[in-house]
This record gives sequence, C-alpha cells and structure tokens, in this order.
Amino acid sequence: MDYERARTRLVDDLARRLGDPRESTLDAMRAAPRHEFVPSESRSDAYRDQPLPIGDGATISAPHMVAIMVDLLALEPGDRVLEIGTGCGYHAAVTAEVVGAENVFSVEYGERLAREARDRLDRLGYEDISIRLGDGREGWDEQAPYDAAYLTCAATEFPPAVVEQVRPGGQILAPIGPRGGSQRLVAGTRRADGGLDTEDRGGVRFVEMQG
Repeated sequence: MDYERARTRLVDDLARRLGDPRESTLDAMRAAPRHEFVPSESRSDAYRDQPLPIGDGATISAPHMVAIMVDLLALEPGDRVLEIGTGCGYHAAVTAEVVGAENVFSVEYGERLAREARDRLDRLGYEDISIRLGDGREGWDEQAPYDAAYLTCAATEFPPAVVEQVRPGGQILAPIGPRGGSQRLVAGTRRADGGLDTEDRGGVRFVEMQG
C-alpha cells in the first residue's frame, strides 16, 4: 500500500470537509504517519477517516476529529500543550508537528499504552515529546503553565487541576458528558479569575477517562 499517497488523499478530503482549516493543521496531518500508530492488522485502514482499536479498550481517534481539535486550539509554534490521554501517541505527534515536540506534555493512565507510545514516538523522531504515566485528572503540574490543553477521552467535567495548569487566556478542549451518556466537544478559554468561558462545538463519541 502507498501510505504517503493515501495520507495525501485523506488530508485533501479533510480540507474540503472542514471548510477552512489552518494550513498548519493540514501540514501536521500530512506529516504524521498514522499507519505507524495503528496495530499491524489495521494498517490497511489507517487512512480511512474512522477510529480504530489499539487495545486496552482505547482507540486512535478518526483523523477528522484530530484535525478538528488541533484546529480549534489555534496552536502556534512554541506553544506549550498538555495532552490527557496519550493512547498510541498519534494525536501528540500531530500536535508536535505544529508546536514542536519539546512543547508537548502527555499523560497516560495505561502502563502498556504509555510504554508503547514512548517507544513508537522515539522511533519516529518525536523523542522530545514528554510522557508521564499517571491519572489525567491531575494533569502535569511540574510542567505548567500551558498555553493549551486537551483531553482525548471523555470526562464528566473539565478536570479542575488541568484547568488550573492552563494560563489565563489559554485554551482547553475536551469531550464532556455523563458516564454512559451523550458527549459534547466543549472548548474553553481560561479567565484571569480561574473560570472558563465555554462554547459547545457539537456531539462527539470518545472512550471514557480512566482513573
């Protein structure tokens, strides 16, 4: 299979589907080799616009959802970004293509996923992405403050610790909803008083946060 050609075709489709995405978002999607982040038996489906299982009840998000989330955060080179839910490492890699790998800090609850993501990212040249094994609800205080944070798993609310670790004026994005219920992608901007101004960005479906 010609993965590069398939990836180019996918990103061209995403550009049309998403309307007017930032060029940096499309460039990042072109650069990150999604087929390297999926199990070998799923590689023929790597550039279909759909989520795929990666084990331990986790999934790699559909490409359009990764692109939407990166685009909504309006990231710039040098922005420090906190990711909750490393999974296979794909979303972190796409983010790193925008802000620089040394500016991505990711927390993963599952030991196997964290270990395999670390090995995979190192092999693919993203060795400067930082990964910590732990409860995503706690964020990663030692590396704060962040310009942006996002969750790749659904929570019942924005984790307060994660909100606190985002600088005033910074962005936070997460699928929010009751356990077992419908979810909404919610974008927030942190106010100087520590609160959030939020905006509903539509219905989504993510695996639920562990911990």
